[in-house]
Amino acid sequence: MNENTLHAIPSLDYLGIKQTQIHYQLSPEELHERTIAAGQGTETSTGALDINTGKFSGRSPLDRFIVKDSITENDVWWGNVNIPFEPQHFDALYNKMTAYLSNKELYVRDAYVCADPKYRLNVRVVTETAWANLFCHNMFLRLSESELADFDADWTVICAPSFLAVPELDHTRQANFAILNFSRKIAMIGGTGYTGEMKKGIFSALNFILPASRNVLSMHCSANVGDNGETAIFFGLSGTGKTTLSADPKRKLIGDDEHGWTPENTVFNFEGGCYAKVVNLSEENEPDIFRAIKKGALLENIVFKEGTNEVDYEDISITPNTRVSYPIDHIDNIQPGSMGKDPKNIFFLTADSFGILPPISKLTPGQAAYHFISGYTAKIAGTEAGITEPMPNFSACFGAPFMPLHPTRYAEMLSQKIKEDDATVWLINTGWTGGAYGTGSRMKLKYTRAMIDAALSGELDAVAYKNHTVFGVAIPQSCPNVPAEILNPKDTWSDQDLYDTKAKELAAKFQANFKQFSSYANEEILAGAPKI
Repeated sequence: MNENTLHAIPSLDYLGIKQTQIHYQLSPEELHERTIAAGQGTETSTGALDINTGKFSGRSPLDRFIVKDSITENDVWWGNVNIPFEPQHFDALYNKMTAYLSNKELYVRDAYVCADPKYRLNVRVVTETAWANLFCHNMFLRLSESELADFDADWTVICAPSFLAVPELDHTRQANFAILNFSRKIAMIGGTGYTGEMKKGIFSALNFILPASRNVLSMHCSANVGDNGETAIFFGLSGTGKTTLSADPKRKLIGDDEHGWTPENTVFNFEGGCYAKVVNLSEENEPDIFRAIKKGALLENIVFKEGTNEVDYEDISITPNTRVSYPIDHIDNIQPGSMGKDPKNIFFLTADSFGILPPISKLTPGQAAYHFISGYTAKIAGTEAGITEPMPNFSACFGAPFMPLHPTRYAEMLSQKIKEDDATVWLINTGWTGGAYGTGSRMKLKYTRAMIDAALSGELDAVAYKNHTVFGVAIPQSCPNVPAEILNPKDTWSDQDLYDTKAKELAAKFQANFKQFSSYANEEILAGAPKI
């Protein structure tokens, strides 16, 4: 296929990248073919492209920095999540990186983020590889021919996996880095091929820009809309089911990961695609995602069944973080324009591997704020090196690594919007029941879907509720198409005294984590804490 010649190829001189061979705005087919021709990828049995991201198969949070300058100094919540980087060190590293990229073959893509035109942000992406450019084609919103003609970038992403920093000279922690500069409006990524760093870099930028200057709540969530026009929002960390549960054949998908909630009460997708985990993926359990993995999709770090190019989704020998990116229109049932209104149900998803939290419960406004700030899920044994038993994982606002402002800023905005729109907040445990991981079993997806369906339809409005003795959340005593005996988690344990002990232990972990936020929280939020 011939390279796209419809558009004038931009010069990168203004970025300090000189005399470079630029492949501009290539089609997915061209990027697919170039990747295979370069020996960097393989076509799967469904037509998707498979690549390996190299040393890094996930983000590297301790190597993510924000330049500390007049824009960020007083507003960013500095610490282990938002690590400061000096402007002069950024400039020096940037100059080294752009000199390194000069006279090389590069791929450039112009796109935008934020489906609501009022909040749109134009993004130019410069990548070393064709497959990284394909990822950006899938994940960012795509421009029309007329929009490309007068494109002006608001932000720039430069991604060079082969460029390695020298920590003792460049003031990084190690050779890889991802740095945001809000004054220069640049996301600079080096030393890592993990594509998610580009997506999350722009997401982090929006999480600073939109709440601070546009009064838009930015959210790490998925969203869909029903036939009644009401939007549902799904918060949750990786592995809790955001993508799976929002891809509902009965509802139109707005997006699977990153959204804004505007003063006009509109929810809009930041992105133009989906980035889903594919470990243990099956057509039976997740048909929409399974069928989306076709020509144009990009699989990362998967393994083939021996002697074939058929993906073995159960094989995590490279990483448990196997992923796929695809344009949102690979899903059949999507919301035109990627926008919805009237959010009436908000779901906090957790995969509680301790088997303590109810599979569904209703939260008071104070509990909602408390659990939002806590952002709880749990890691299971074997998912990361050194993890041999379930471990709690708290990530403020269900996305702390991407939230530059203090978590209470986002929580206060969410609480205000919940009250203004009279929305109901539900806590959904997609994790374990009948005991912890290794003893109990994972909650069946069909039951989780049935519980969410009942919440969305209003069928849980009239049932009786009982408060959890430790966490205080309201547990429905019946739910259509769900066995009553699984609704109260204590009843699923053979040793109920052990359940009480473990529930108190988990509550203590919540309380210990929340101490860092308690001085910022009001009485209503503090009252939402579990009681020991």
